[in-house]
Amino acid sequence: MNYSTLKKTVALSAVCLMAFGAAKAQTADTTKTVSSDMASAKSFGGLSQYNHISIGVNAGVTNDLINFTNNATSHFKPQLGYGVSLRDQLSHFFSLSLNYNGGKVEGDDINNGVVGNKYGGEDFQTSFNMVTLNGIIDFGSVSFLHRQNSVNFYGSAGVGLTWYKPKWDNAGQPAGAYANSYGHTVGAAVAPIGVGVKFKLSDALALNVGYTVNLVQAYNFQGFHTYPTFDRYTYSYAGLEYTFGPSSKKNIDWVNPIAMMYDELYDAALRQEVKALEGRVTNVETAVADLKKDSDGDGVSDQFDKCPNTPAGTPVDGSGCPLPKIDTAAFCKFCQGKDTVATGNVQFDFDSYVLRTSSYPLLDKKSAEIKAAGTTYELAGYASSEGTLAHNIQLSKDRANAVKNYLINSGVEAKKLKAKGYGIADPIAPNSTEPGRELNRRVEFHAK
Repeated sequence: MNYSTLKKTVALSAVCLMAFGAAKAQTADTTKTVSSDMASAKSFGGLSQYNHISIGVNAGVTNDLINFTNNATSHFKPQLGYGVSLRDQLSHFFSLSLNYNGGKVEGDDINNGVVGNKYGGEDFQTSFNMVTLNGIIDFGSVSFLHRQNSVNFYGSAGVGLTWYKPKWDNAGQPAGAYANSYGHTVGAAVAPIGVGVKFKLSDALALNVGYTVNLVQAYNFQGFHTYPTFDRYTYSYAGLEYTFGPSSKKNIDWVNPIAMMYDELYDAALRQEVKALEGRVTNVETAVADLKKDSDGDGVSDQFDKCPNTPAGTPVDGSGCPLPKIDTAAFCKFCQGKDTVATGNVQFDFDSYVLRTSSYPLLDKKSAEIKAAGTTYELAGYASSEGTLAHNIQLSKDRANAVKNYLINSGVEAKKLKAKGYGIADPIAPNSTEPGRELNRRVEFHAK
């Protein structure tokens, strides 16, 4: 390692030690309580709650020597580099930056009085302009150790274009004369890869110190033809970065989302809201339990039971009151008081208007009677009390029409028949029992 390389290595080590010391100094903040940085933002509140767009300026030293590669020249000859950047911090750990850099890169291969390198050149000087789009990964903002951040480490990589114009001297010409020059500016792709450290000066202002290796997809950036090795150079820089936005919002660079989540979990207002929600849930559970309470076990909750303390096993109606006992004799008398007895009606299954095969003999008999009679007949359809009123009206009509269609198909003139549905009206048996409901699912024949 030559003396120049040693100096660079020592300088870079010093920068790293400064950054490490600043990071260690942050540990003094770990005992603090809820940070004001976290007070106005929520862990999952989105990017709009922060200031996240910044502009930066920088200046530094360019160098064509890279320690870990085979270099075209051997002497470090510093030149000025400069740049500006526009960055958008898209999350706590990732951002995109649009960069412009310009300046010069210079180097020579004069060593102990011997001139000329393996590419046939002595020295070169190249002026350049470069535009790149970089992705930046932050390593310091998401921290389990520090409540507030004041130093962030980052790495970056990107792609872009560079425009450059080299001058160079061939071996044997006076050193520094740069006798040869391209007559035009050359364009090439470039890929910058770098690392850096950001120091917090205020919430909006930061100091950046970084090191970038720029890989140029060309063989003449240094003037010499370096095929098959692509050209490259480094840029060591320092600069200031300012983040725009109102003072009411925090700069996302210095907000630690781990501390935010911790503080949110222990936020007094949030805990009160959770406690109030638990109380409301308890009230709802109590109300549901009260609605379900049935002291006498009759299947009707106490809130709707109009006849509490009904003896166990007693049949009740919807209000919890005992159903009247059926007087069998009275029931039969009730049935016989109708125009037709139950056995003279066409019966149907629950919620159905399909004719039973067992009804065919009765229908055939009625068909013969109606054909011989000189009167018309009303086919009156009925339903039991289950279901809605509108549904039962339609169901009773369908039952009456089913009987009408059968009779017409058996030879009865359609003009002698009129189908009509009455729903649950005019029951022939109580709807409180299943046998009674079965009798009510019927079609009656009424001679007119």
